[in-house]
Amino acid sequence: MYAPATGASSEVVLESPFRGADGLLATVGNTPLVRLGPDVTGPLPDGVEVWAKCEWFNPGGSVKDRPALAMVLDAERRGLLTPGATLLDASSGNTGIAYAMIAAARGYRLVLALPANANQERRRLLSAYGATLVLTDPLEGSDGAILEARRLAEAHPDWFYVDQYANQANWRAHYASTGPEIWRQTQGRVTHFVATLGTTGTFVGTSRFLREANPDLVTVEVQPDGPFHGLEGLKHLESAIVPPIYDPSVARQRLGAPTEASFDTVRLLARHGLLVGPSGGAAVWAALRVARGLDHGVVVTVLPDGGARYLSEPHLWETP
Repeated sequence: MYAPATGASSEVVLESPFRGADGLLATVGNTPLVRLGPDVTGPLPDGVEVWAKCEWFNPGGSVKDRPALAMVLDAERRGLLTPGATLLDASSGNTGIAYAMIAAARGYRLVLALPANANQERRRLLSAYGATLVLTDPLEGSDGAILEARRLAEAHPDWFYVDQYANQANWRAHYASTGPEIWRQTQGRVTHFVATLGTTGTFVGTSRFLREANPDLVTVEVQPDGPFHGLEGLKHLESAIVPPIYDPSVARQRLGAPTEASFDTVRLLARHGLLVGPSGGAAVWAALRVARGLDHGVVVTVLPDGGARYLSEPHLWETP
C-alpha cells in the first residue's frame, strides 16, 4: 500500500530549530515519507505519485511536536523562560500534548486552555503529563480557548504565554525542518505540496521553503468547506480568528474539504494500514483531488497525527 522514501539528490542544510533539545526531545523531526499505492489513490497516470509524511512518528505523536519544541527552545534562548516557569497557551489538543510532554521533560508547569469537548484520549494524555486544564465552551471551539488564554495571560503576567497562533517560531520550525525533509526525501522531485490549516504554521513554513527551492512548485492549502465541520484541529478561516502567522500569499491553490468525505478517507486509509486522524483524512482527500487532475507530478501531503487518539469517536469509524 505504501513504500518508504529514501535517499537524496542534494543536501539542504539549515540551522536546526531544535538545537538545545536533548533526550527524547532530540528525536523530534525526520519522520517517514511514504508513497500511497493504487488501492488508496485509485488509477493515476504513470507519471503521478502521491506521498504522505507520517507525523505521528514524532515522540509526542503529532506534527505539533515541531513548533511546540521550537517555540519553547526559542523562548529559552531569548531568556523568556526560567527553571520552573509556567507555560500558557490555547490548543484543541495536539499542540497541548506536545507542550505537556516538553514541559514535563524540561521542568516547566503547563496551563492549557482547551475546549471542553476534547476527546478522552487527549484529556488523559494531558493529565498523564501533568498539565493543568482550563476547559472552555465547546460551542466556541478553538477560538474560545484562544480568548481564554488571552484572559489568563493578562491575569498572570508572570506566566509565559507561548501563543502558537502568533509565534513566528511556529512556521519557522517547518521552514527549517519539514520543508527540507520533504525536499531531501523526494530528491527534489516534489511538484505539489498539500496541507491542512490549523494554526497555519505547517502550511506556511513548509511552503515557503519549498517554493524557495523550486519557484514553480504548487502549494495547496486545505480548509474545512464550511464553518460547521467535524475536522478536529482545522480552521475555517472565514468564520474563525485568523492566526497572525497566516500568510494568504503562500497558497497557489485552495481547497475546501468536506467532513464526510474526509472521514471516508480516514476509513479507507485504515483499511490499508494507515491509521490517521480526521485532519489526515482531509489532507489525503485533497492530495488525491490534486493528483487526479495531473498528467505528471509528485504530490506530497502531511498526516498531522495518528488515529489512535480518536478511537473513542464512533462517528469517525462507523460508516453511516
